[in-house]
Amino acid sequence: MAELRNVCVYCGSNDGTSPEYAAAAQILGRDIAEAGIRLIYGGGSVGLMGIVARTVLENDGKVTGIIPQFLKDREVMLGEASELVVTADMHERKRIMFERADAFVALPGGIGTLEEVVEMMTWAQLDQHEKPILIANVNGFWDPLVDQFRRMADDGFLRKDFLGEHVALPVRFCDSAEDVIPTLQDAVADLPQPALDERAGLM
Repeated sequence: MAELRNVCVYCGSNDGTSPEYAAAAQILGRDIAEAGIRLIYGGGSVGLMGIVARTVLENDGKVTGIIPQFLKDREVMLGEASELVVTADMHERKRIMFERADAFVALPGGIGTLEEVVEMMTWAQLDQHEKPILIANVNGFWDPLVDQFRRMADDGFLRKDFLGEHVALPVRFCDSAEDVIPTLQDAVADLPQPALDERAGLM
């Protein structure tokens, strides 16, 4: 049985307009640390990503920040992270984040957050990995995206089971930050360890 050891969190480099977003980031950071899971994230110190990372550290957890050189200064890299990896470009950053993670979570965020989580979904749809992907729909933030997925399925552009629990398309949804870690732990426990490791050289 596989174990959730490292979780990659995609989220905004801004706090967002609703206090629910920052609160969710704090809850997730606390739960990651308390579960003994290492956070893999984009390396910044600002916005939701900074809140998640700092909360993990404040609760004696481990954080690996992965950030490309050109964003190192712009996003104010979190110097106190347990491990910092500076990459040459975005492609290397995404490859390392994928390799290090056992599962992926999307909190609210902007275009970068959307692009990263959808890329993980694309790879899953193409059978390039079976690592669980979870969209944390805090405050209904991702409702329009979920509706678009349903439209894609209804109009024949997306397999119907993509939004279910088909093992090869492991996309899940939850509305509460408290549900993120338990949901991912259950999802990972259903997979053999090779499912988490065998595609590590994907990019």
